[in-house]
Amino acid sequence: MKILVCISHVPDTTSKINFTNNDTEFDTNGVQFVINPNDEFGLTKAVILKEQQGASVTVVNVGGTDAEATLRKALAIGADEAIRINANPTDGMFVAKQLAEVVKQGGYDLIIAGKESLDYNGGMVPGMLAGILNYNFVNSCTGLEIDGSNAKVIREIDGGKETLSTSLPLIIGGQKGLVEEKDLRIPNMRGIMMARSKALTVNEPTNDNNATKAVKFEKPAPKSAVKLVSADNLDELVNLLHNEAKVI
Repeated sequence: MKILVCISHVPDTTSKINFTNNDTEFDTNGVQFVINPNDEFGLTKAVILKEQQGASVTVVNVGGTDAEATLRKALAIGADEAIRINANPTDGMFVAKQLAEVVKQGGYDLIIAGKESLDYNGGMVPGMLAGILNYNFVNSCTGLEIDGSNAKVIREIDGGKETLSTSLPLIIGGQKGLVEEKDLRIPNMRGIMMARSKALTVNEPTNDNNATKAVKFEKPAPKSAVKLVSADNLDELVNLLHNEAKVI
């Protein structure tokens, strides 16, 4: 079985976010980038399937040279090879089309993507990729078992979970729960050393133009200052909650 794991190169959630050029571009200065958390669950699941069933695992990213450190980390975690498509991933359809070319050329049986990345939060790419390739697709995936060419998939739905049976080739949009958090892999020294010798291929993008572009970014309004009310002044507290906060 050949597995392709789509990796997004995203800012660490603890990073302080700023914008430049009249709030039209993200300011990367001083920002630490990591594997998208939803993708990390998917990568760990792929490595487990590799250990259990002898699958091969390839990771792919649409991005610039700065994403290669993230791909090397994925290799250190257990992926066999990496592919970087040399393009700026600003549009969901553009990214899906680039990934589709990789899938067609590689003949992958299982494609694991995060249900969304934590930078743009578009949640579009896995479904678009499945539409382009006409592959079976399950989103919000929290469980996956592979038996030959058959798959049992658990996905999160409103108010509960749903168990589905399907067949390969299959695309899933994974999320937290696909593996237990305690099972997430941390690169060890042996994995880091081996990652240096694993193949990292750079492909140029196909000639597809971005369908959308970011016009402007805006940060949330800052939180108002905290008001302290004396413990023995309940009348003032009730007044503030009723007339200012408007919660009662």
